[in-house]
Amino acid sequence: MPRYFIRKSVARLQAEAEEAEFQRLTTHDGVPLKRSLSALALVSFVLAGCVCACAGLCYAEMASTVPIAGSAYTYAYATMGELIAWIVGWDLIFEYALGASTVAIGWSGYVVSFLNDFSIAVPRAYAGAPFAYDAAHGAWQTTGTVVNAPAMFVVVAVTALVVIGIHESARVNNVIVAIKLAIIVLFIVMAVPYFSTAHWVTATNPEGNFIPPSAGVGQFGWSGIVRGAAVVFFAYIGFDAVSTTAQEAKDPKRDMPIGILGSLAICTVLYLAIGLVLPGIVPYDKLNVPDPIAVGINAIGLKWLAPIMKLGIILGLTSVILVGIVGQPRIVYSMARDGLLPPVARRVHPRFRTPYVTTMITGAVVTVLAGLLPIGLVGELVSIGTLFAFTIVCVGVLVLRIREPDAPRPFCTPAVYLVAPFGAAAGLLLMFGLPLDTWLRFGLWLLIGLAVYALYSVRHSRAQLAAA
Repeated sequence: MPRYFIRKSVARLQAEAEEAEFQRLTTHDGVPLKRSLSALALVSFVLAGCVCACAGLCYAEMASTVPIAGSAYTYAYATMGELIAWIVGWDLIFEYALGASTVAIGWSGYVVSFLNDFSIAVPRAYAGAPFAYDAAHGAWQTTGTVVNAPAMFVVVAVTALVVIGIHESARVNNVIVAIKLAIIVLFIVMAVPYFSTAHWVTATNPEGNFIPPSAGVGQFGWSGIVRGAAVVFFAYIGFDAVSTTAQEAKDPKRDMPIGILGSLAICTVLYLAIGLVLPGIVPYDKLNVPDPIAVGINAIGLKWLAPIMKLGIILGLTSVILVGIVGQPRIVYSMARDGLLPPVARRVHPRFRTPYVTTMITGAVVTVLAGLLPIGLVGELVSIGTLFAFTIVCVGVLVLRIREPDAPRPFCTPAVYLVAPFGAAAGLLLMFGLPLDTWLRFGLWLLIGLAVYALYSVRHSRAQLAAA
């Protein structure tokens, strides 16, 4: 009988991270993943996203304790067993593909707006999703467009960069992030003088309340706040992306906590600042578009600033797409290394030393999704996957503290018996703020994953074979 909850011990995982011989045995043609990232590079990978403090602290502990590629999947394997690990890994595949697709769609909106500033018009038929989803009626509609060509282009370009190498990707990302941070600060400084609470007054919010009155479940009001927090949680994918690169960090026990917690502090401040300033210069009911900051820039009338800001935003979104394309192949690589996916998925390029097969497959899937789907639909789907993964990590930290209290932990979550349960509960609360149809699609994906596990993965699992 298969042991569905068979675990990989922390000692075993740490050995996998440290021993070059083990890597030679478990990678294609004896080529290990290349260790070339520093703490600064890991921080720059996630400056586009942030996460709640509880999840961040739990991730920091797990990433430093188990410094090996795989992130939440690997952590679940060490704490709750193979079946739960498979569910988390399958969820992460879903999460990263949709996350990169969501940002690519937003990237397209800003590129079109940027080109319009120079009187270059991108035909509407090739700059939007051909399908739209009406959540209120649960119906799909055609939009009249053919395909979102700019979104597809950027995914192909980023995929090519990631295949070439993690070190090269990190260098490009460092430059992009530096420019992005400077432009974000510039936008905040230039927009503050135009801030006015008068912009909060709209037809549906005549009193100008900071929290607009509810227009239905999940539409403004307090239920809208919960749903909004859940929907934008895909921005928090950065923490998980840091942990997927643990096996390529020079000193993961030191770099992983720095990368995770450093990004938390910086990004929280920036997101709050943008979230406060933007509705103060443009009525909130005009910001439900793929390029809201572009709308804000146009509203304040500083024409010279518009192309600079939009270019910075385009570069910034490019770095976020890079996070997704880097992260998902390393999840698949880890699962294939454990025998849960076919061996082809763990192939590493002999020259570039990257998981090139899974990277190209990821790029192809994301390209199709970005070219066809609307941003609102994919945004909600990726958010539920992110929240699910973070909830598992918070639970996993607590389980590992109980099961292996003496395991070496370079970083320890403070007040873990308070922080971890609170983080898990908060994740579940936000998940319940998402619409029913999002839950149904997520559930269908997990059912497909369980079928794959039963028909293939459990029969080829290295842990199962070793225990037989």
